[in-house]
Amino acid sequence: QVQLVESGGGLVQAGGSLRLSCAASGRTFSSYNMGWFRQAPGKERNFVAAISRGGGVTHYADSVKGRFTISRDNAKNSVFLQMNSLKSEDTAVYYCAAQGGTFQPILKRMYDYWGQGTQVTVSS
Repeated sequence: QVQLVESGGGLVQAGGSLRLSCAASGRTFSSYNMGWFRQAPGKERNFVAAISRGGGVTHYADSVKGRFTISRDNAKNSVFLQMNSLKSEDTAVYYCAAQGGTFQPILKRMYDYWGQGTQVTVSS
């Protein structure tokens, strides 16, 4: 069992930056691939970024490439999402998720555990 708690969301102006954090419980964090997803009001939850167990492989949605960076610190059981050059369309609830098994970054159904989410609002 893995429990995930996101933090770092908030209100920011367009062009600004935020850094999201996700803290995981348990001593097996390094055995999970980690991902970030987001869900805007009235829309589906969509993939944002993912990172492999050891941190050597990352994957991003086209809409955030070059602006967002995912990283992890296995010693601190944490994964991060640095978000720069934020746009109004980035407004959403952001969720982190943990995936055991083969690294399949985009598929929501392949993630085993989810956090409760943190709200990011970008004002234009």
